[in-house]
Amino acid sequence: MLKELHARTDDLSESLQLQTATADVLKVISRSAFDLQAVFNTLVSSAVELGGALTGTICVRDGDVFRYRDTIGAEHTSKLAQYLRDNPATPGRSTIAGRVLLSGEVERIPDCLVDPEYVVPMGSLATNVRSLLGVPLLRNEGVEGAIILTRGEPGHFTDRQVEIVQIFADQAVIALENVRLFEEVRARTKELAVSLDDLQKAQDRLVQTEKLASLGQLTAGIAHEIKNPLNFVNNFSALSAELVGEMNDVLAKAALDKPTRDELDDLAQMLKSNLEKVVQHGKRADSIVKNMLQHSREGSGEHRPADINALVEESLNLAYHGARAEKPGFNITLKRDLDPHAGAVELYPQEITRALLNLISNGFYATTRRKSEEGETFEPVLIAVTKNLGKTVEIRIRDNGPGIPPDVREKMFNPFFTTKPTGEGTGLGLSMTHDIVVKQHGGRIDVETEPGAFTEFIITLPRGNGTAARSKPE
Repeated sequence: MLKELHARTDDLSESLQLQTATADVLKVISRSAFDLQAVFNTLVSSAVELGGALTGTICVRDGDVFRYRDTIGAEHTSKLAQYLRDNPATPGRSTIAGRVLLSGEVERIPDCLVDPEYVVPMGSLATNVRSLLGVPLLRNEGVEGAIILTRGEPGHFTDRQVEIVQIFADQAVIALENVRLFEEVRARTKELAVSLDDLQKAQDRLVQTEKLASLGQLTAGIAHEIKNPLNFVNNFSALSAELVGEMNDVLAKAALDKPTRDELDDLAQMLKSNLEKVVQHGKRADSIVKNMLQHSREGSGEHRPADINALVEESLNLAYHGARAEKPGFNITLKRDLDPHAGAVELYPQEITRALLNLISNGFYATTRRKSEEGETFEPVLIAVTKNLGKTVEIRIRDNGPGIPPDVREKMFNPFFTTKPTGEGTGLGLSMTHDIVVKQHGGRIDVETEPGAFTEFIITLPRGNGTAARSKPE
């Protein structure tokens, strides 16, 4: 009875140890659910203690091999631990882990020094390792790894010890599954976040495009209505200015006293000056109307394949020489980084050139403005970049001007919005550029800017599958 009592006490003590170790493992899994190393450390330590082992290690699938992730008791076998780190396990008969991975079952080696298939050089690595136990980590898809225990004396691990290690192997599989599910959820969440962001951007572009399309139609209607009376004003004001000159010629022959003649001359000169101002502002109004009509057009010129690098180069030259002709003192450093593989794009070359000229001219204006503020120490630079993106091509126009404030950036593509002084801009350039890129060519235009540093416009054009591929409207 005393022997039975001792045996029963030992069983209860062992069971209590197992329950305590299992509880510790579960606590680690719950606290460090995604820190596999902490889980493996606790599992192997508990397996070594309850399995009566000298050392313990665990290997886990990593692609086509199974890497050893933790080794307990390695202070006695440091060379062996290094050997395991340098030699990941693979299915085969030469190691205990390899046998487990090959069979998917529990494997025992009673004495590795006399096992003819075991090839780990124990003599030089760990002379105190003799018997080994390997227990698989099993999941539905197959073997995910193994827990390996060693002892310093030959012989078999008991069935009870094997059962204990199997419990810890099951816990390791649970931890691996938790991490796998977490990574899947995180990856899916990231994908959904990207998709949501892309959807939001697409919706914003759609709203902007629809808004600009409606404004374009309204602009065209207003422009057509204004054009005829504006032509009348321009023509008759110019004619009236000429008539003032003829009137002066007639009055010169009349016999008038000097005070009367002087008064008539002053009135005639004032009238002529007023008419010249009407002509001047009438021409400006006519220019605005023409821009409004251009803004509302669907397409211009022939739709055909065109070399994108050639268009960018041509636009740079046109804009630069135009700026030099307007202001002889104008100067700027032009830099190019044109991808030789950018190739051709199906588009309206005349329209894309017009869009590029708008962006380049804006860059010239911005750098000139910054130079006037900072003086001769500032060097204006404009950079043009092209890049082949496969089904699309990218054009970047970057200037080192003063940048664009956030409140301006929100409205910069709106028709008639401008930050230029009165008389220097119509506020239609960027709106027109947006329509050319987005509406006419099915592309995209983005802007990156940092106030006080730079502004970069990024045009992305489809090679031929966008809306630009449709026939030109009649």
